[in-house]
Amino acid sequence: MFDSLTQRFSASLSSLRSRGKISPSDIDNTCQEIRTALLEADVALSVVNQFIEEIRTKSLEALPTLQSGSNQAQAIFDIINAALVEILGAQARRVRFAKQPPTIIMLAGLQGAGKTTLAGKLAKYFADQGNTPLLVASDLARPNAVTQLQVVGESIGIPVFAPEPGNGIGNAVKVAKDGVAFAKSKLHNMVIVDTAGRLGVDESLMKEAISIRDAINPNEILFVVDAMIGQDAVRTAQAFLEGVGFDGVVLTKMDGDARGGAALSIAQMTQRPIMFVSTGEKLTDFDIFYPERMASRILGMGDVATLAEQAKKAFDPATSAKLESKFASGEDFTFDDFLEQLSAMSKMGSMSKMLSMLPGAGQMKKQIENFDEAEIYRTKAIVQSMTPAERHDPKLLNGSRRARIAGGSGRTVTEVNSLVDRFTQAQKMMKQMRNGKMPQGLPPAMYQGGGMPTSTRAKLPASKKKSKSGNPAKRALEEQS
Repeated sequence: MFDSLTQRFSASLSSLRSRGKISPSDIDNTCQEIRTALLEADVALSVVNQFIEEIRTKSLEALPTLQSGSNQAQAIFDIINAALVEILGAQARRVRFAKQPPTIIMLAGLQGAGKTTLAGKLAKYFADQGNTPLLVASDLARPNAVTQLQVVGESIGIPVFAPEPGNGIGNAVKVAKDGVAFAKSKLHNMVIVDTAGRLGVDESLMKEAISIRDAINPNEILFVVDAMIGQDAVRTAQAFLEGVGFDGVVLTKMDGDARGGAALSIAQMTQRPIMFVSTGEKLTDFDIFYPERMASRILGMGDVATLAEQAKKAFDPATSAKLESKFASGEDFTFDDFLEQLSAMSKMGSMSKMLSMLPGAGQMKKQIENFDEAEIYRTKAIVQSMTPAERHDPKLLNGSRRARIAGGSGRTVTEVNSLVDRFTQAQKMMKQMRNGKMPQGLPPAMYQGGGMPTSTRAKLPASKKKSKSGNPAKRALEEQS
């Protein structure tokens, strides 16, 4: 979503770093470029003016105390980063749990914002943390809203309280109130109430939302808003804030190609924190909103913290411990180990999204966009077409075996050869690292298109073949390493 904004920020800051001594006019020029970039990203004018004034004032105040060169540029970069974090809400805020369960969360927002899907994502998120959420279907206006919530709940194993069929039938306030009572009787420690929306803010929408709020007395009211609607997101949020009131914001459709101004405006304009973000259609595409991480991504520094968290969730601790033990004991990395790693990577979601979280990913935008997500599955097919013995010992893979594997996986012999060659190089590199030696040349990625672009791989220095010693004893030691 922030690709264009990130590129503009990166260009402005890169220009600033290229200068020796930075003058006040350089700061003014940078501020003007950032201002234009923010306005083009559909950020609210009042927020842009406040942001620009803050970084200009603080940068000019800091300039006389700084030495010329990179220190000046870095200091100004830090000022911009801090101001951006402040606009995004300063700190992540978690849901406040009730002292006496259940904790009641009410979702509010316009129709089409993604409340029903968001309810499922929220329920799954808390269930994964050991909670016992109950979904309550209080959206009785939108056709099939109740059915949709039931389908979502069934897919994640979360019970849904839905006594009314919806489609304009039933009392939404009574359903919400009875749902909370049902949760208490069944000892659910959390209730997530899905409410109705409209295509626009109207009196009937507000009245129903206020009635539900007063009937269930929620611990948190979350305003769910489509991040792709730009300035309308801020106007709608202000209308709900004045009408129903809410405690936090959830931004949906953050994987879209809109300009992203809502994320940079809504927290500042409403003085309510962005608490969660939905980044895709899958129920796992959901996370806590961290202002500092979002600022880091906008400024082109990536989001390594989120990437590390996703990797930790995907990689099974027992599998990781087994691999560490094999590495320490000197056992070879096998195709079975490689298959486990590929499966874990698949659990992490889109490779393009993961690569975009790396620092400097903006400079590889084309390669990331052209990344073939299906390549991981094609690689897994090749490995899964091998026999257990072949996975354990790649040296068994002669010509006829490789032809059989190619036929079984639906790939070509060339692709099988390429994978085996890359895997062999990776084994050698791991052996060198285990023996305390840094590999002279990084091996290419083990599957085509993975890790780094071809143009980058071509520039890597080729590892030189070590000459063997004439002394038989020394040569034997060299061959063991």
